[in-house]
Order: sequence, then C-alpha cells, then structure tokens
Amino acid sequence: MSRAFVFPGQGAQTIGMGRALAEAYPAAKAVFDEVDEALGEKLSALIWEGEIEALTLTQNAQPALMATSLAALRALEAEGVKITDAKLVAGHSLGEYSALAAAGALSVADTARLLRIRGRAMQEAVPVGVGAMAALLGLDFATAQSVAAEAAQGEVCQAANDNDPSQVVVSGHKAAVERAVELAKAAGAKRAMLLPVSAPFHCALMEPAAQVMAEALEAVEIIAPAVPLVANVRAEAVTDPAMIRALLVEQVTGSVRWRESVLYMGAEQGISEIWEIGAGKALSGMVRRINKEITCRNVGTPEDVTAALEALNG
Repeated sequence: MSRAFVFPGQGAQTIGMGRALAEAYPAAKAVFDEVDEALGEKLSALIWEGEIEALTLTQNAQPALMATSLAALRALEAEGVKITDAKLVAGHSLGEYSALAAAGALSVADTARLLRIRGRAMQEAVPVGVGAMAALLGLDFATAQSVAAEAAQGEVCQAANDNDPSQVVVSGHKAAVERAVELAKAAGAKRAMLLPVSAPFHCALMEPAAQVMAEALEAVEIIAPAVPLVANVRAEAVTDPAMIRALLVEQVTGSVRWRESVLYMGAEQGISEIWEIGAGKALSGMVRRINKEITCRNVGTPEDVTAALEALNG
C-alpha cells in the first residue's frame, strides 16, 4: 500500500496538543525542547497551558503546529515507522515546512525559526482591518476564481486555498472579499462567509512577507528531502533544494493547491493511504471529499500511534 504523510496548517491548533505524546515518548518531548531552545522561549508552555488567543497568533501557531507534527512523527519513529515508509510528503501552507522538516530537508530548529519569522512577516504585511479571507462553500474552483476576479474591481481578490471540490478560500482587500461573498451567494454557493483570520494570507498583499521569507530562507541550509514533497504551489513532487527554496517564497503569495495535490497523489502517484500527522483532522476531511478511494489515518496522540502500528502490522 502506497502512503503519503501530510501535515496540517493553521486552524488546527488547540491548547494541550502534543502533550500526551511528549509524556509518552522522550523523542517527542525532545522536539518541543528543541523548538523552545531555537525560539529562546517556552513555546511548549503556551501550547500546553496557555490561552488559546495567544496560541492562535500566527507567529505562535505556526511553530507550535510544526512542533506537534514533528513530535507525532518522532513517536512513530520510536515505534519503528520511518519517514521513508511514506512515498510522498505534503503539508497545507505552514504544514509544508513541517513536511520538509519531517523529510530531513530542514532542521527542526531552523524550521521553528523560519515559521516564527513567517508568522510575524505575514501578520505585519498588511495592517489589521485592511485585508480579509472568506470561505466559499459549494462552488467549484473555476467558478470561485471568476467570482474573485469579478469582485476585485481594481483591488486584490484571489483564490488563496483550493481545499477540496466544495471549498475555496479567497483572500485580499476586505471590501473586495466582501464583494466576493455576495457574488458567490448569487452564483449558487451553499455558504459564503468571512473567516476569523488576522491577515489575508496567500494573495498578492503578502508580497512584503514573501520578501522577508526570501531573505530568511537564503540563510538556512536546505538539503534534498528523504521523501519527495508535493509542493503547494505546484501540486507535484519536488526534491531539488533550490526549487524547494524558491517555492517556499512563492507559496507566501501563491495559492495552496490542495485539491490538485491530493488528485496528483492518488491518480499519478498511486497513493492509496494518507496519514495526517499532528493536530486535528481537517486535511483528512478534505482528502475524503477529493478522493474517496484514499483511506485516511490521523496520528496526533499515543493512542493514534498504537492504532497506526496495529494497522501496519495487521
């Protein structure tokens, strides 16, 4: 059975995530310790005992979700599951960094620092209240794209996340995104609503953050991943470090092509099983709506690790 490991993005964060893994597996705890040291602060304390409002801040949520994903992977590795047991890795937005760290292309410490920089840069790229994002449910991607184009009216309004056949997120100037919500409803969307996000991610307004990330990524070593990465902005596998570096910059302003990535993994790469490594189950839900033939497994707790082992050995 060909499997892929995928890593969640922002929105999956919860207080307490990864704590049971850290208590059960020294290798999982070591990830949180390494992230704390890399950032020079006790992010683990915020993750396990803090306020959700603080954890949800982009600069905290991004390294926190990566740490939780890597802790889950280390727990699997402690039980004999290797990253090379996956044929491919992929991640949703910030999850792409988790995937690269999982595959050894980036060190955990560098990934934590990059995500802290990325979170801050994305937050600071657009003044609060200037931008917005909205989820359009029940429209296909082509219709959502045309809605975004019509709504722009000289402002920025782009399809930011092509999540699954029934969910596209648009991003841009607040007024343009509000126009997109009304146009989507008129076009037959089941629902269209503004999202509670702090900035308009994955659109042209993020260009200042892309420039920050280009500089930050130049300063870190990226090596070829042990397993190919299905890149967000390409929806195909890449392994070349220079290409990965360029695509991580492009990803800040580019669309997350998740639906196409899952179709590629199934149809072109023969993936029949996807493991979502880390917090939440959002990606598994998307995968099921994209390709019902792919089975999904979540690995975010010690119990999930045990169940995964039983499935492997069964």
